Amino acid sequence: MTFAPLTNDTFLRACRRQATDYTPLWLMRQAGRYLPEYKATRAQAGSFMGLATNVDFATEVTLQPLERFPLDAAILFSDILTVPDAMGLGLTFAEGEGPRFAKSVRNEADVAALSVPDMDKLRYVFDAVTSIRKALNGRVPLIGFSGSPWTLACYMVEGKGSDDYRLVKTLMYSRPDLMHRILAINADAVAQYLNAQIDAGAQAVMVFDSWGGVLADGAFQEFSLAYARRVLAQLKRTGVDGQDVPRIVFTKGGGMWLEDMKDIDCEVLGLDWTANLGKARAIVGGQAGGPGKALQGNIDPNVLFAPPAQIVTQVHAVLDSFGRPHTDKATTGPTHIFNLGHGISQFTPPEHVAALVEAVHSHSRGQRKA
Repeated sequence: MTFAPLTNDTFLRACRRQATDYTPLWLMRQAGRYLPEYKATRAQAGSFMGLATNVDFATEVTLQPLERFPLDAAILFSDILTVPDAMGLGLTFAEGEGPRFAKSVRNEADVAALSVPDMDKLRYVFDAVTSIRKALNGRVPLIGFSGSPWTLACYMVEGKGSDDYRLVKTLMYSRPDLMHRILAINADAVAQYLNAQIDAGAQAVMVFDSWGGVLADGAFQEFSLAYARRVLAQLKRTGVDGQDVPRIVFTKGGGMWLEDMKDIDCEVLGLDWTANLGKARAIVGGQAGGPGKALQGNIDPNVLFAPPAQIVTQVHAVLDSFGRPHTDKATTGPTHIFNLGHGISQFTPPEHVAALVEAVHSHSRGQRKA
């Protein structure tokens, strides 16, 4: 497979801790329900899974935000729960209700029936990756992704989203052996899934540990971080075009565990809005010429409901919190990829996103001249 060369590789260079002319940005859930054109395409598809499993529709909605905003990366349009769906748990999305599984995993027999799924069942995802990469035609890089082993396990045990995580934590505390078996299968499945996305053309991959922050200290390291490491250890390092493939790990609520995460085998750590970027930079960002991690994040998504002038003020605050990125093109050093601290809300006015993107690009250029 050959793809068009990149005309904008700012995001990938920031992932590699290389100096960039401005701070690149993309937004979690950037292709989605806040865009009227997305709603129109979803209506055509008939359902969320109809959208995600149709290569043409998935390609179309992935590119929609890039037609509106000068974002620096595209992210595959899919869902974190495709892997457990392929394990036979039966994923559905009821309108206004969120994801739900027909079968849950709660006892010895359920766990015994689990295995790493045949990746052919997820062929629609890999075909979408290749289709999107072709359609991008080198405009910006394409990010592939998966849910983390722990986050997938939460949905698999609860059967849907949860407010109190009672069922998954009951299993974890009462039968840690069963939880470890689920997590090991999930980790190996996630690694195969991300590797297949890399083979299909993904230029960076991201692990979403959306529920990692609900764990107690100690439990996070044992049941979430250990299995993120297991995924990372198995990932391919080179993409189809011969370039390295940066790996991003995002743990919502994980800011308190940066010391534990600073040596995991990935290039970028994502942060939610509760973390202080300057402090995170001091812990994991490294020095010029030395090892470290790029940081991604972390404006509060609800800032986007404020008037544009306030959005600009908050963007400046986030960029200034990280501080001046390093600018020496001859070496690596601390870099920042601007993003939200979690996914964009469906109620966000698109013109407010335009104000955010413009503010990030203009202020971050100014920082480098300071």
